[in-house]
Amino acid sequence: MPLEIERKFLVRGDAWRQQAERVVRMAQGYLNDLESVQSGAQQVSMRVRIAGSDAFINMKSREPGPSRQEFDYPIPVADAEALLRLATGGLIDKHRHYVRHAGHLWEVDEFHGDNAGLVVAEIELDAVDEPFETPAWLGPEVTHLNRYFNLALAARPYAVWSDGERRPFPETP
Repeated sequence: MPLEIERKFLVRGDAWRQQAERVVRMAQGYLNDLESVQSGAQQVSMRVRIAGSDAFINMKSREPGPSRQEFDYPIPVADAEALLRLATGGLIDKHRHYVRHAGHLWEVDEFHGDNAGLVVAEIELDAVDEPFETPAWLGPEVTHLNRYFNLALAARPYAVWSDGERRPFPETP
């Protein structure tokens, strides 16, 4: 069974941009009722994504913490475009920057549209307790804060967050 182990962090500054080895524009939307997924009534999110010239349909379990089941399948771009028109909630528009640091690949998502101003870095790991070196541009970890997940951003974008929501912890600038 495919398992995703991912940790998510806020990003500070722009130093990471100089280290990016590749950038891909992404558009994605969700096909199930976002409120029922967020409330726990549905335990799986279903996403369609166009990433550059590729497209995928994805199912991901809704579980607390950094580990969840994930199933990802390529589909024709024309099919993905049609499915995006059926998506519920807002669409996620972002650039994903791929940055290598100390043997790991970081995915830095720079959001646009209603989520403009939000920059989040993710690292996928082979084990929940796998050690990794944090780059200097990495901010606080937000893995356990659901509002930073793309599913939540599609339902309630960053543009409508309060100042308090934009600072996950009191010490966050």
